[in-house]
Amino acid sequence: MTNKTINTRTRFHQKMVGAALMLAALCPVLWTLPAAAGGDASLADTVRQAVEGDRSGACLAVAIIDKGADDGDVEQAFVCAVAGDESRIGPSAAFEIGSVTKTMTATLLAALIEEGKASLDDPLADFLPDGAKVPEWQGQPILLRHVVTHSSGLPPLPPGVDPANPMDPYADMKPSEVIEALGRVELDGPPGERPGYSNFAFMLLSQGLENRTGKEFETLLKQALFTPLGMENAYITRRPEEVEAAAGHWPGEQAVSAWHFHSGMAGVGGVRATLGDMVAWAQAQIDPDTDTLIGRAIALTHESVEVAEPLAEGTGWFIRGEGEGRTLWHEGGTGGFSSLVAFQPASKRAVVVLADTALTDSGGLGGLGMHLLDGSAPLPEPARPAQADEALLDALAGNYRLSGGLAMELTHENGDLYIQAAGQPRFRMGHDSRGDFYPLQFNAQLRPMKQADGRWSFTWHQGGGVQQARRADFDRVSGPVVLDEDTLADYEGVYSLAPQFNLTVKASSGQLEARATGQGWFELEATSEDVFEAPAWDIVIRFRRDGQGRVTALALHQAGHETIGEKQ
Repeated sequence: MTNKTINTRTRFHQKMVGAALMLAALCPVLWTLPAAAGGDASLADTVRQAVEGDRSGACLAVAIIDKGADDGDVEQAFVCAVAGDESRIGPSAAFEIGSVTKTMTATLLAALIEEGKASLDDPLADFLPDGAKVPEWQGQPILLRHVVTHSSGLPPLPPGVDPANPMDPYADMKPSEVIEALGRVELDGPPGERPGYSNFAFMLLSQGLENRTGKEFETLLKQALFTPLGMENAYITRRPEEVEAAAGHWPGEQAVSAWHFHSGMAGVGGVRATLGDMVAWAQAQIDPDTDTLIGRAIALTHESVEVAEPLAEGTGWFIRGEGEGRTLWHEGGTGGFSSLVAFQPASKRAVVVLADTALTDSGGLGGLGMHLLDGSAPLPEPARPAQADEALLDALAGNYRLSGGLAMELTHENGDLYIQAAGQPRFRMGHDSRGDFYPLQFNAQLRPMKQADGRWSFTWHQGGGVQQARRADFDRVSGPVVLDEDTLADYEGVYSLAPQFNLTVKASSGQLEARATGQGWFELEATSEDVFEAPAWDIVIRFRRDGQGRVTALALHQAGHETIGEKQ
């Protein structure tokens, strides 16, 4: 145990981005884009409204690209939560872009496909060294289309390959260890039918690209992508002299170590780039030059990939909406950085947001990014330090156990909340204007949630993972609520939460599962008839019936918001 974190016995940063964003955070991508915003000063003002005074202390480099405008407008802004810190993130600062790197890795694969040297229907095993033991399901192999859509069935990280230093988790991972870990994996279903975000799969893909081309991954990126697109300052390990490696931070402005990657696995999240580099990447997305190989490869990554249950619908890109509102995006996050690239091909607009602070546990950059693409989407407010209500502190105080098994105690003294995990030091918590608590000495977040029965609990967010806390004296004496198959069947259906954004509910093995458009399935726990919870996502669903007793709608409660979905 250290005095810098609570050891929750969970894996280190599992996603380097939240592909599985909370439902409410996905909705803003769905509406039609407004006309282009004003000049750079206007952009800076907008970003400042979202971050000024934020308890994260983050600095953001932001760009809006509008190739649909007469002058091909590009607006840029460098804004910090604390005024005067902007020197941390100037034009020459290179940010860790985390999992946005995966879109570049997928483009390298698309280039091989355009050259006739690969196919999405190639087995992953064909790209790996001879002797690699790639798992199959009843003779069905993992195909490359499963890798790029996060439906391979592989776990988030290679099993049995634990980091020597969780603060720099990929630094000591060797390609041979990652290949060997494949032999410890057993698929629990056919590839393509169970979406699940997998860094492991993209580590293997970047190794496979090296193996297939005979070139080091960074060299391959430089020759095939960075140089043709004018991304002169992007790199993995070979930093250009004129470029400064920005320092990463935890919320609260505590500097943290950089992340390092072996070249053969850097395709998972190892690229550093300046704002100018990422503007060039975004420009290439909204107007790919199909007279060039890289332009045709980029266009190919935007096409929807046919998979039974994809998580990412494009080749490395997440896709939301259709027609004019079709939006492609990817977020990224490392130990000290966050990133977002999102664009709409029809309008030729794109947004890039880079932060020198890890924001995954507090919601990431999706809210700001989607507002910049779509002015009708709400602009998130900064999470400023705030005094917690005494009644809430009283309601939260008590003994808990996380879903991973760790016991925790919450106490409060003199208006402050304290948290102490079993066998570990006690930490004082801050509180912010969004209603969340956060340790003052390390990066995590405690989100209070009111349960269906009116009592308070919380979810614990740390390292990209989410665990539900159950109070020791909250356990139901009678056990979980069990509903018969006919009752569960009443709830099955598709519920429209917003245009082109649905929640699908189905019964499976005596319980309900739900899935939002483009996301993975999650379990719903019955707390009473018509009321269900997904505690790890702070979700309560209340189904509604008409006068004849038929289920006709649901109300989804999450993060203090209620969204009504009519049954289709």
